[in-house]
Amino acid sequence: MPYAPAAAAQNLPTLGDTSRETLSPLMERKLGEEVMHDIRRDPDYMTDAPLLEYLNNFGWTLVNARPDVRGEAGFDFFFFAVRDPVLNAFALPGGFIGVHSGLLLAAQSESELASVLAHEIGHVAQRHIARMVGSQKQDSMIALASMLLGLLTMRGSPDAGAAVMMGGTGLAMQRQLNFSRDAEREADRIGLSILDAGGFDTSGMVVFFGRLQTASRNYSDAVPPYLLTHPLTTERIADIEARIREQRYRQHADSLDFQLIRARVRVLQDDTELGRREAQFFFETQLKQNTKQQIVAAKYGMAFLAFKQEDYGKAEALLEEAMAAAAPARKNLVLTDLGIEIMLATKREAEALKLVEQAQLQYPLSRGLAHQYARVLIASKRLDEATKYLREQAQLYRQDADVQDLLAQAYSAQGKRALQHMALAESYVLTGSVPAALDQLRIARNAPDAGFYDQSMIDARERELQARWKEELQASKDR
Repeated sequence: MPYAPAAAAQNLPTLGDTSRETLSPLMERKLGEEVMHDIRRDPDYMTDAPLLEYLNNFGWTLVNARPDVRGEAGFDFFFFAVRDPVLNAFALPGGFIGVHSGLLLAAQSESELASVLAHEIGHVAQRHIARMVGSQKQDSMIALASMLLGLLTMRGSPDAGAAVMMGGTGLAMQRQLNFSRDAEREADRIGLSILDAGGFDTSGMVVFFGRLQTASRNYSDAVPPYLLTHPLTTERIADIEARIREQRYRQHADSLDFQLIRARVRVLQDDTELGRREAQFFFETQLKQNTKQQIVAAKYGMAFLAFKQEDYGKAEALLEEAMAAAAPARKNLVLTDLGIEIMLATKREAEALKLVEQAQLQYPLSRGLAHQYARVLIASKRLDEATKYLREQAQLYRQDADVQDLLAQAYSAQGKRALQHMALAESYVLTGSVPAALDQLRIARNAPDAGFYDQSMIDARERELQARWKEELQASKDR
């Protein structure tokens, strides 16, 4: 994730008296992290590295266009995707912003996608959720987290969401989270200012809302999830249109990455046989549009689809066609990522290592490439290099659970059982599963190669986690 500078000025308006808030920025972030721990365990949470990297690079471009949206709390925004065909996006407390795969596919331009993300950034900047739940006691974190998860569960099944939020206050709290008209207009205004500062076409917001209204007709009597928490009114659209008329029109050229990621999401959204056939048909139709980006995206989509079907020869041939069509941008990170994956799958570790090292020179901050580099080192049996590199990565990126998982793989290949399970314990901690982490530490303690220093490290970490788990259990009882 790109470095985000601290806010230079706090010139965003505030709704209400912040001194009266009972949900502090620290508690707001903690609440968001509580919800994210559960979301990350959901099988529909999309862990795809190129997708996450694109969303966060794109999202931080928007944040950096108006750095004051980070506010006094200096929230570190995190953008992620959920596998769901329903058009939806949502902001969680503390700077976590999610989008559904269906929305990514429905957005016809980067300006449309930017309008959605910028609007959600506006909600976070104004701390709308924090203000709405601010009257709740700070010791009701689990209830608040359950409420938020319930709303997210209602993506395609309102009954499932209601089950999560069962209790006398469930429906009342759901209504609390439905953003008010004033809050929506506030988020729209901030979103438009972000779009303008970032060089995007501000009309993308109106176009997206128009598409959302059209899509809402397909929901029969049910209200689309996005409209459930983001009430859309004719007055609101008119207000956006009036603001757009005051701004200078600018045309924003979509990046190649936008088209490639949408092709990738189309394959990832539905891995059934029917879903794959529909994706193939879409890409074949896309090829007929005969524009450069569409051709590259279609070829790439078919290559990625072939890769997922383990037809690596076909995948490599199609990828080469995509790269040839993309020239001179054939060194694109998304294209390169698939090339490395194909080489790993076909046991060509030396070629993969050369390619990933070249790519890292061009994209030194890419987390996806960092993970691929470690995987290539492990596959190449260069285990000492892998563990050294991953330990350095673990120090630099302390919240990266994937690094700990890779470190565990490297230790396992070396036969270092104690260190393997210690690394797995840290991975579980980062994904919010303290009991599983404690289990891994117990396994590490009993490993035959656990030395005195390892035992000391295990004991110290176990005491920390046991105290943390005790606090969590006590807090759960209090609530």
